[in-house]
Amino acid sequence: MMMVSSAPNLTTSVKSRVKKFSVNFFKFGLFAGTIFLLYFPILFITFQAFNADQTGLTFGGFTLKWFRKMFTHTELVEAIKNTISIAILSTTISTILGTLFAIGINSLSTKRRRQMILINNIPVLNAEIVTAVFLMLFFSLIQALIPNIPVFGYFTLLFAHVFFSIPYVVLSVLPKLNEIDPNLFDAAQDLGCTRSKALLKVIVPSIKAGIFTGALIAFTMSIDDFVISYLTTGQGVQNFSIWIYTNIGKNVSKNNIIPIGYAYNTLISIGTLLGLTIYNLITSSKRRLTKPKNNNY
Repeated sequence: MMMVSSAPNLTTSVKSRVKKFSVNFFKFGLFAGTIFLLYFPILFITFQAFNADQTGLTFGGFTLKWFRKMFTHTELVEAIKNTISIAILSTTISTILGTLFAIGINSLSTKRRRQMILINNIPVLNAEIVTAVFLMLFFSLIQALIPNIPVFGYFTLLFAHVFFSIPYVVLSVLPKLNEIDPNLFDAAQDLGCTRSKALLKVIVPSIKAGIFTGALIAFTMSIDDFVISYLTTGQGVQNFSIWIYTNIGKNVSKNNIIPIGYAYNTLISIGTLLGLTIYNLITSSKRRLTKPKNNNY
């Protein structure tokens, strides 16, 4: 009787183990597939940056010549300078303005705050080509009104990047403002701080995580943008995305455009990885230093 009764329990146990294994295998497969799709383009570009074969169809051996040619290509060096300088300047300006806008929005009444957040979300949800065409028409109107001033160029490109980066900074800072005590600003003023000091010494340190996140998003959006940049630049000013678009139709095998582009993107990926690693190491070390020690008496 005991053997007969244990058989159904054994079958149930085997079925549960098979079901658990199937679920875990599906989860692992889904996770591995997602990671592969996300990081395979980066790994492929990195591999091709060290590939001696400029066509990328076969492996011609390990080489660093594409990195050397990248720094000797005059147009590409100029495009990289424009890309990095515009990304840094637009990130700085949009972070400052976006933080101030977020603080102003947070100080409004609930109804007004919702309205302003809705207005701020429209450029984020709007198609990028719509923003690009609007900015192009706006700059064209200024050029028509003031024909003696060259409008399209570096500064229009910078203005456009600041314009589309500010809403992302606002969206990153607002949640941190909602987490702090709403009476913190008034308390700082009661203790002798001026409005500017209370803002810089009390509010900004409390929301620095949101400001840093917004700055990272703004920098990523700026260094990655093509559509808005293409329609708002002029006078030969190019960032990397415009440069590679205008050169991709040329004789690629002669100009080595694609391998040099691989080299540049590899440096960007390696720099991003190193930056995130250093930031995480610094953050974890600070947490270990500030973590209170348990003293057993």
